[in-house]
This record gives sequence, C-alpha cells and structure tokens, in this order.
Amino acid sequence: MTEAPATHDATASAGIASPEPEDQLRADTYRVLGRLLAAPPDAETLGLFATAPVSNEDNLLAVAWRMLALSAERSTADQVVDEYEALFIGLGRGELVPFASWYLTGFLMEQPLARLRTDMQKLGFERQDNVAEPEDHAAALCEIMALLAEDTRPGSLEVQAAFFETHIGTWMARFFRDMQEANAARFYRAVGQLGEQYINTDQSYLEMVERSDAAPPEPVRPGISGDES
Repeated sequence: MTEAPATHDATASAGIASPEPEDQLRADTYRVLGRLLAAPPDAETLGLFATAPVSNEDNLLAVAWRMLALSAERSTADQVVDEYEALFIGLGRGELVPFASWYLTGFLMEQPLARLRTDMQKLGFERQDNVAEPEDHAAALCEIMALLAEDTRPGSLEVQAAFFETHIGTWMARFFRDMQEANAARFYRAVGQLGEQYINTDQSYLEMVERSDAAPPEPVRPGISGDES
C-alpha cells in the first residue's frame, strides 16, 4: 500500500509562529485525505470519523463531511480494506489509478512527475529510498499541501497557490469524481465526495491569492519520507 510522505515539524523547533486556525484546518483536511488515500482506515479511525462533530450547514463541503461520518458508522474495517484493495491495488491494477501522470497523460511516470520532482527539490522535499510509489500519488500530494498550508512565512500562500495550480488543480477533483462512480466504492464514495468538494473549495480560495514572479522562498521543510503511517 502507498504511504503518504511525512516530515518532522520544523515550524515549532525553528520558533516560527503557529498557523492561523483556518490554515491549520486546511492542513488537517489535506492530511485526512492523504491518509485515507495512503491506506484504509482501521476500526479506531472509522470510529473517530463516525463520532466527530460535523457542521449542520447546507453547503456541499459540510454535507460531504456528514456523509463521511455516516459512511464510517456503517462500515467495518475489514470491509474498507477489501474496498481499498479493489479500488487501488486489484489484480495487476485497481479500479482507480491515483497518479497525476496517469490523469494528465494516460501513462505513469511522465512529464508531470518530472516537474513535480523539480518543484519538490526547490521546496526542500526529498524522496527517501524506502518509498516505492512515484511522488505524484494523490496521497503524497495531499500531504505536501498539508505541510505547505502549515508554513507561516511570508510568501507561503503564493507557494501554495502555485503548487496547487500545477500539481493538484489540473486533475485531482476529477480523480475524486471517478472515485464516487467506482463500482467498488462504498466508504470511499464518501471520501471521493469530500475530496472533490474540498479541492474545489481550496481552489477557489487559492485563486484569490495575489501572485508575483518572485523566486520561491527558502525550502519549507528539510526533507520528506514515507515511513509515517
């Protein structure tokens, strides 16, 4: 199974201010999506989703959170493992292929991956040898966005907007729509609904960020690994 990338938190150790609540919420949502895409949730995690407080608002994102809670309540860990394997692993290949290169070119490990690797290097993310999957896996991209959203230095929003536009906005909402329509999807149909609505919401937010042609800031994090579950 694919594991989402992780880093240690350099923000606290460097004495940099904590993220604003709305940015921490953005980071947390990306991290939830990343971990659900990296591996099926266990029984404890399903229980947390089922009992987590959710908004009663009528917007599509709030509805998606409520659907995830309801789906988690109705699912067992064993069922979700089987579903995850059918969707993402399968015999040779799962029903879904969660890679940017696949969605943008129809092939794996193409130009979108090369461009991502260049941008990751600029931002200070490093692939470690124990990571088997290419870096343009949806789980990895969500985790990178979570880390970027937690960065509080000047210029961070510009970096986030540029990264999103190049590596996420071009394909990931479509991937989450495909997840909702997948034959094997039950619990993950709700994940797909949440993912699509959140990607659309964050895209609208980041499109309002004023962009400049200035060079990117110093690396956001010292490295990236795939050993966190």
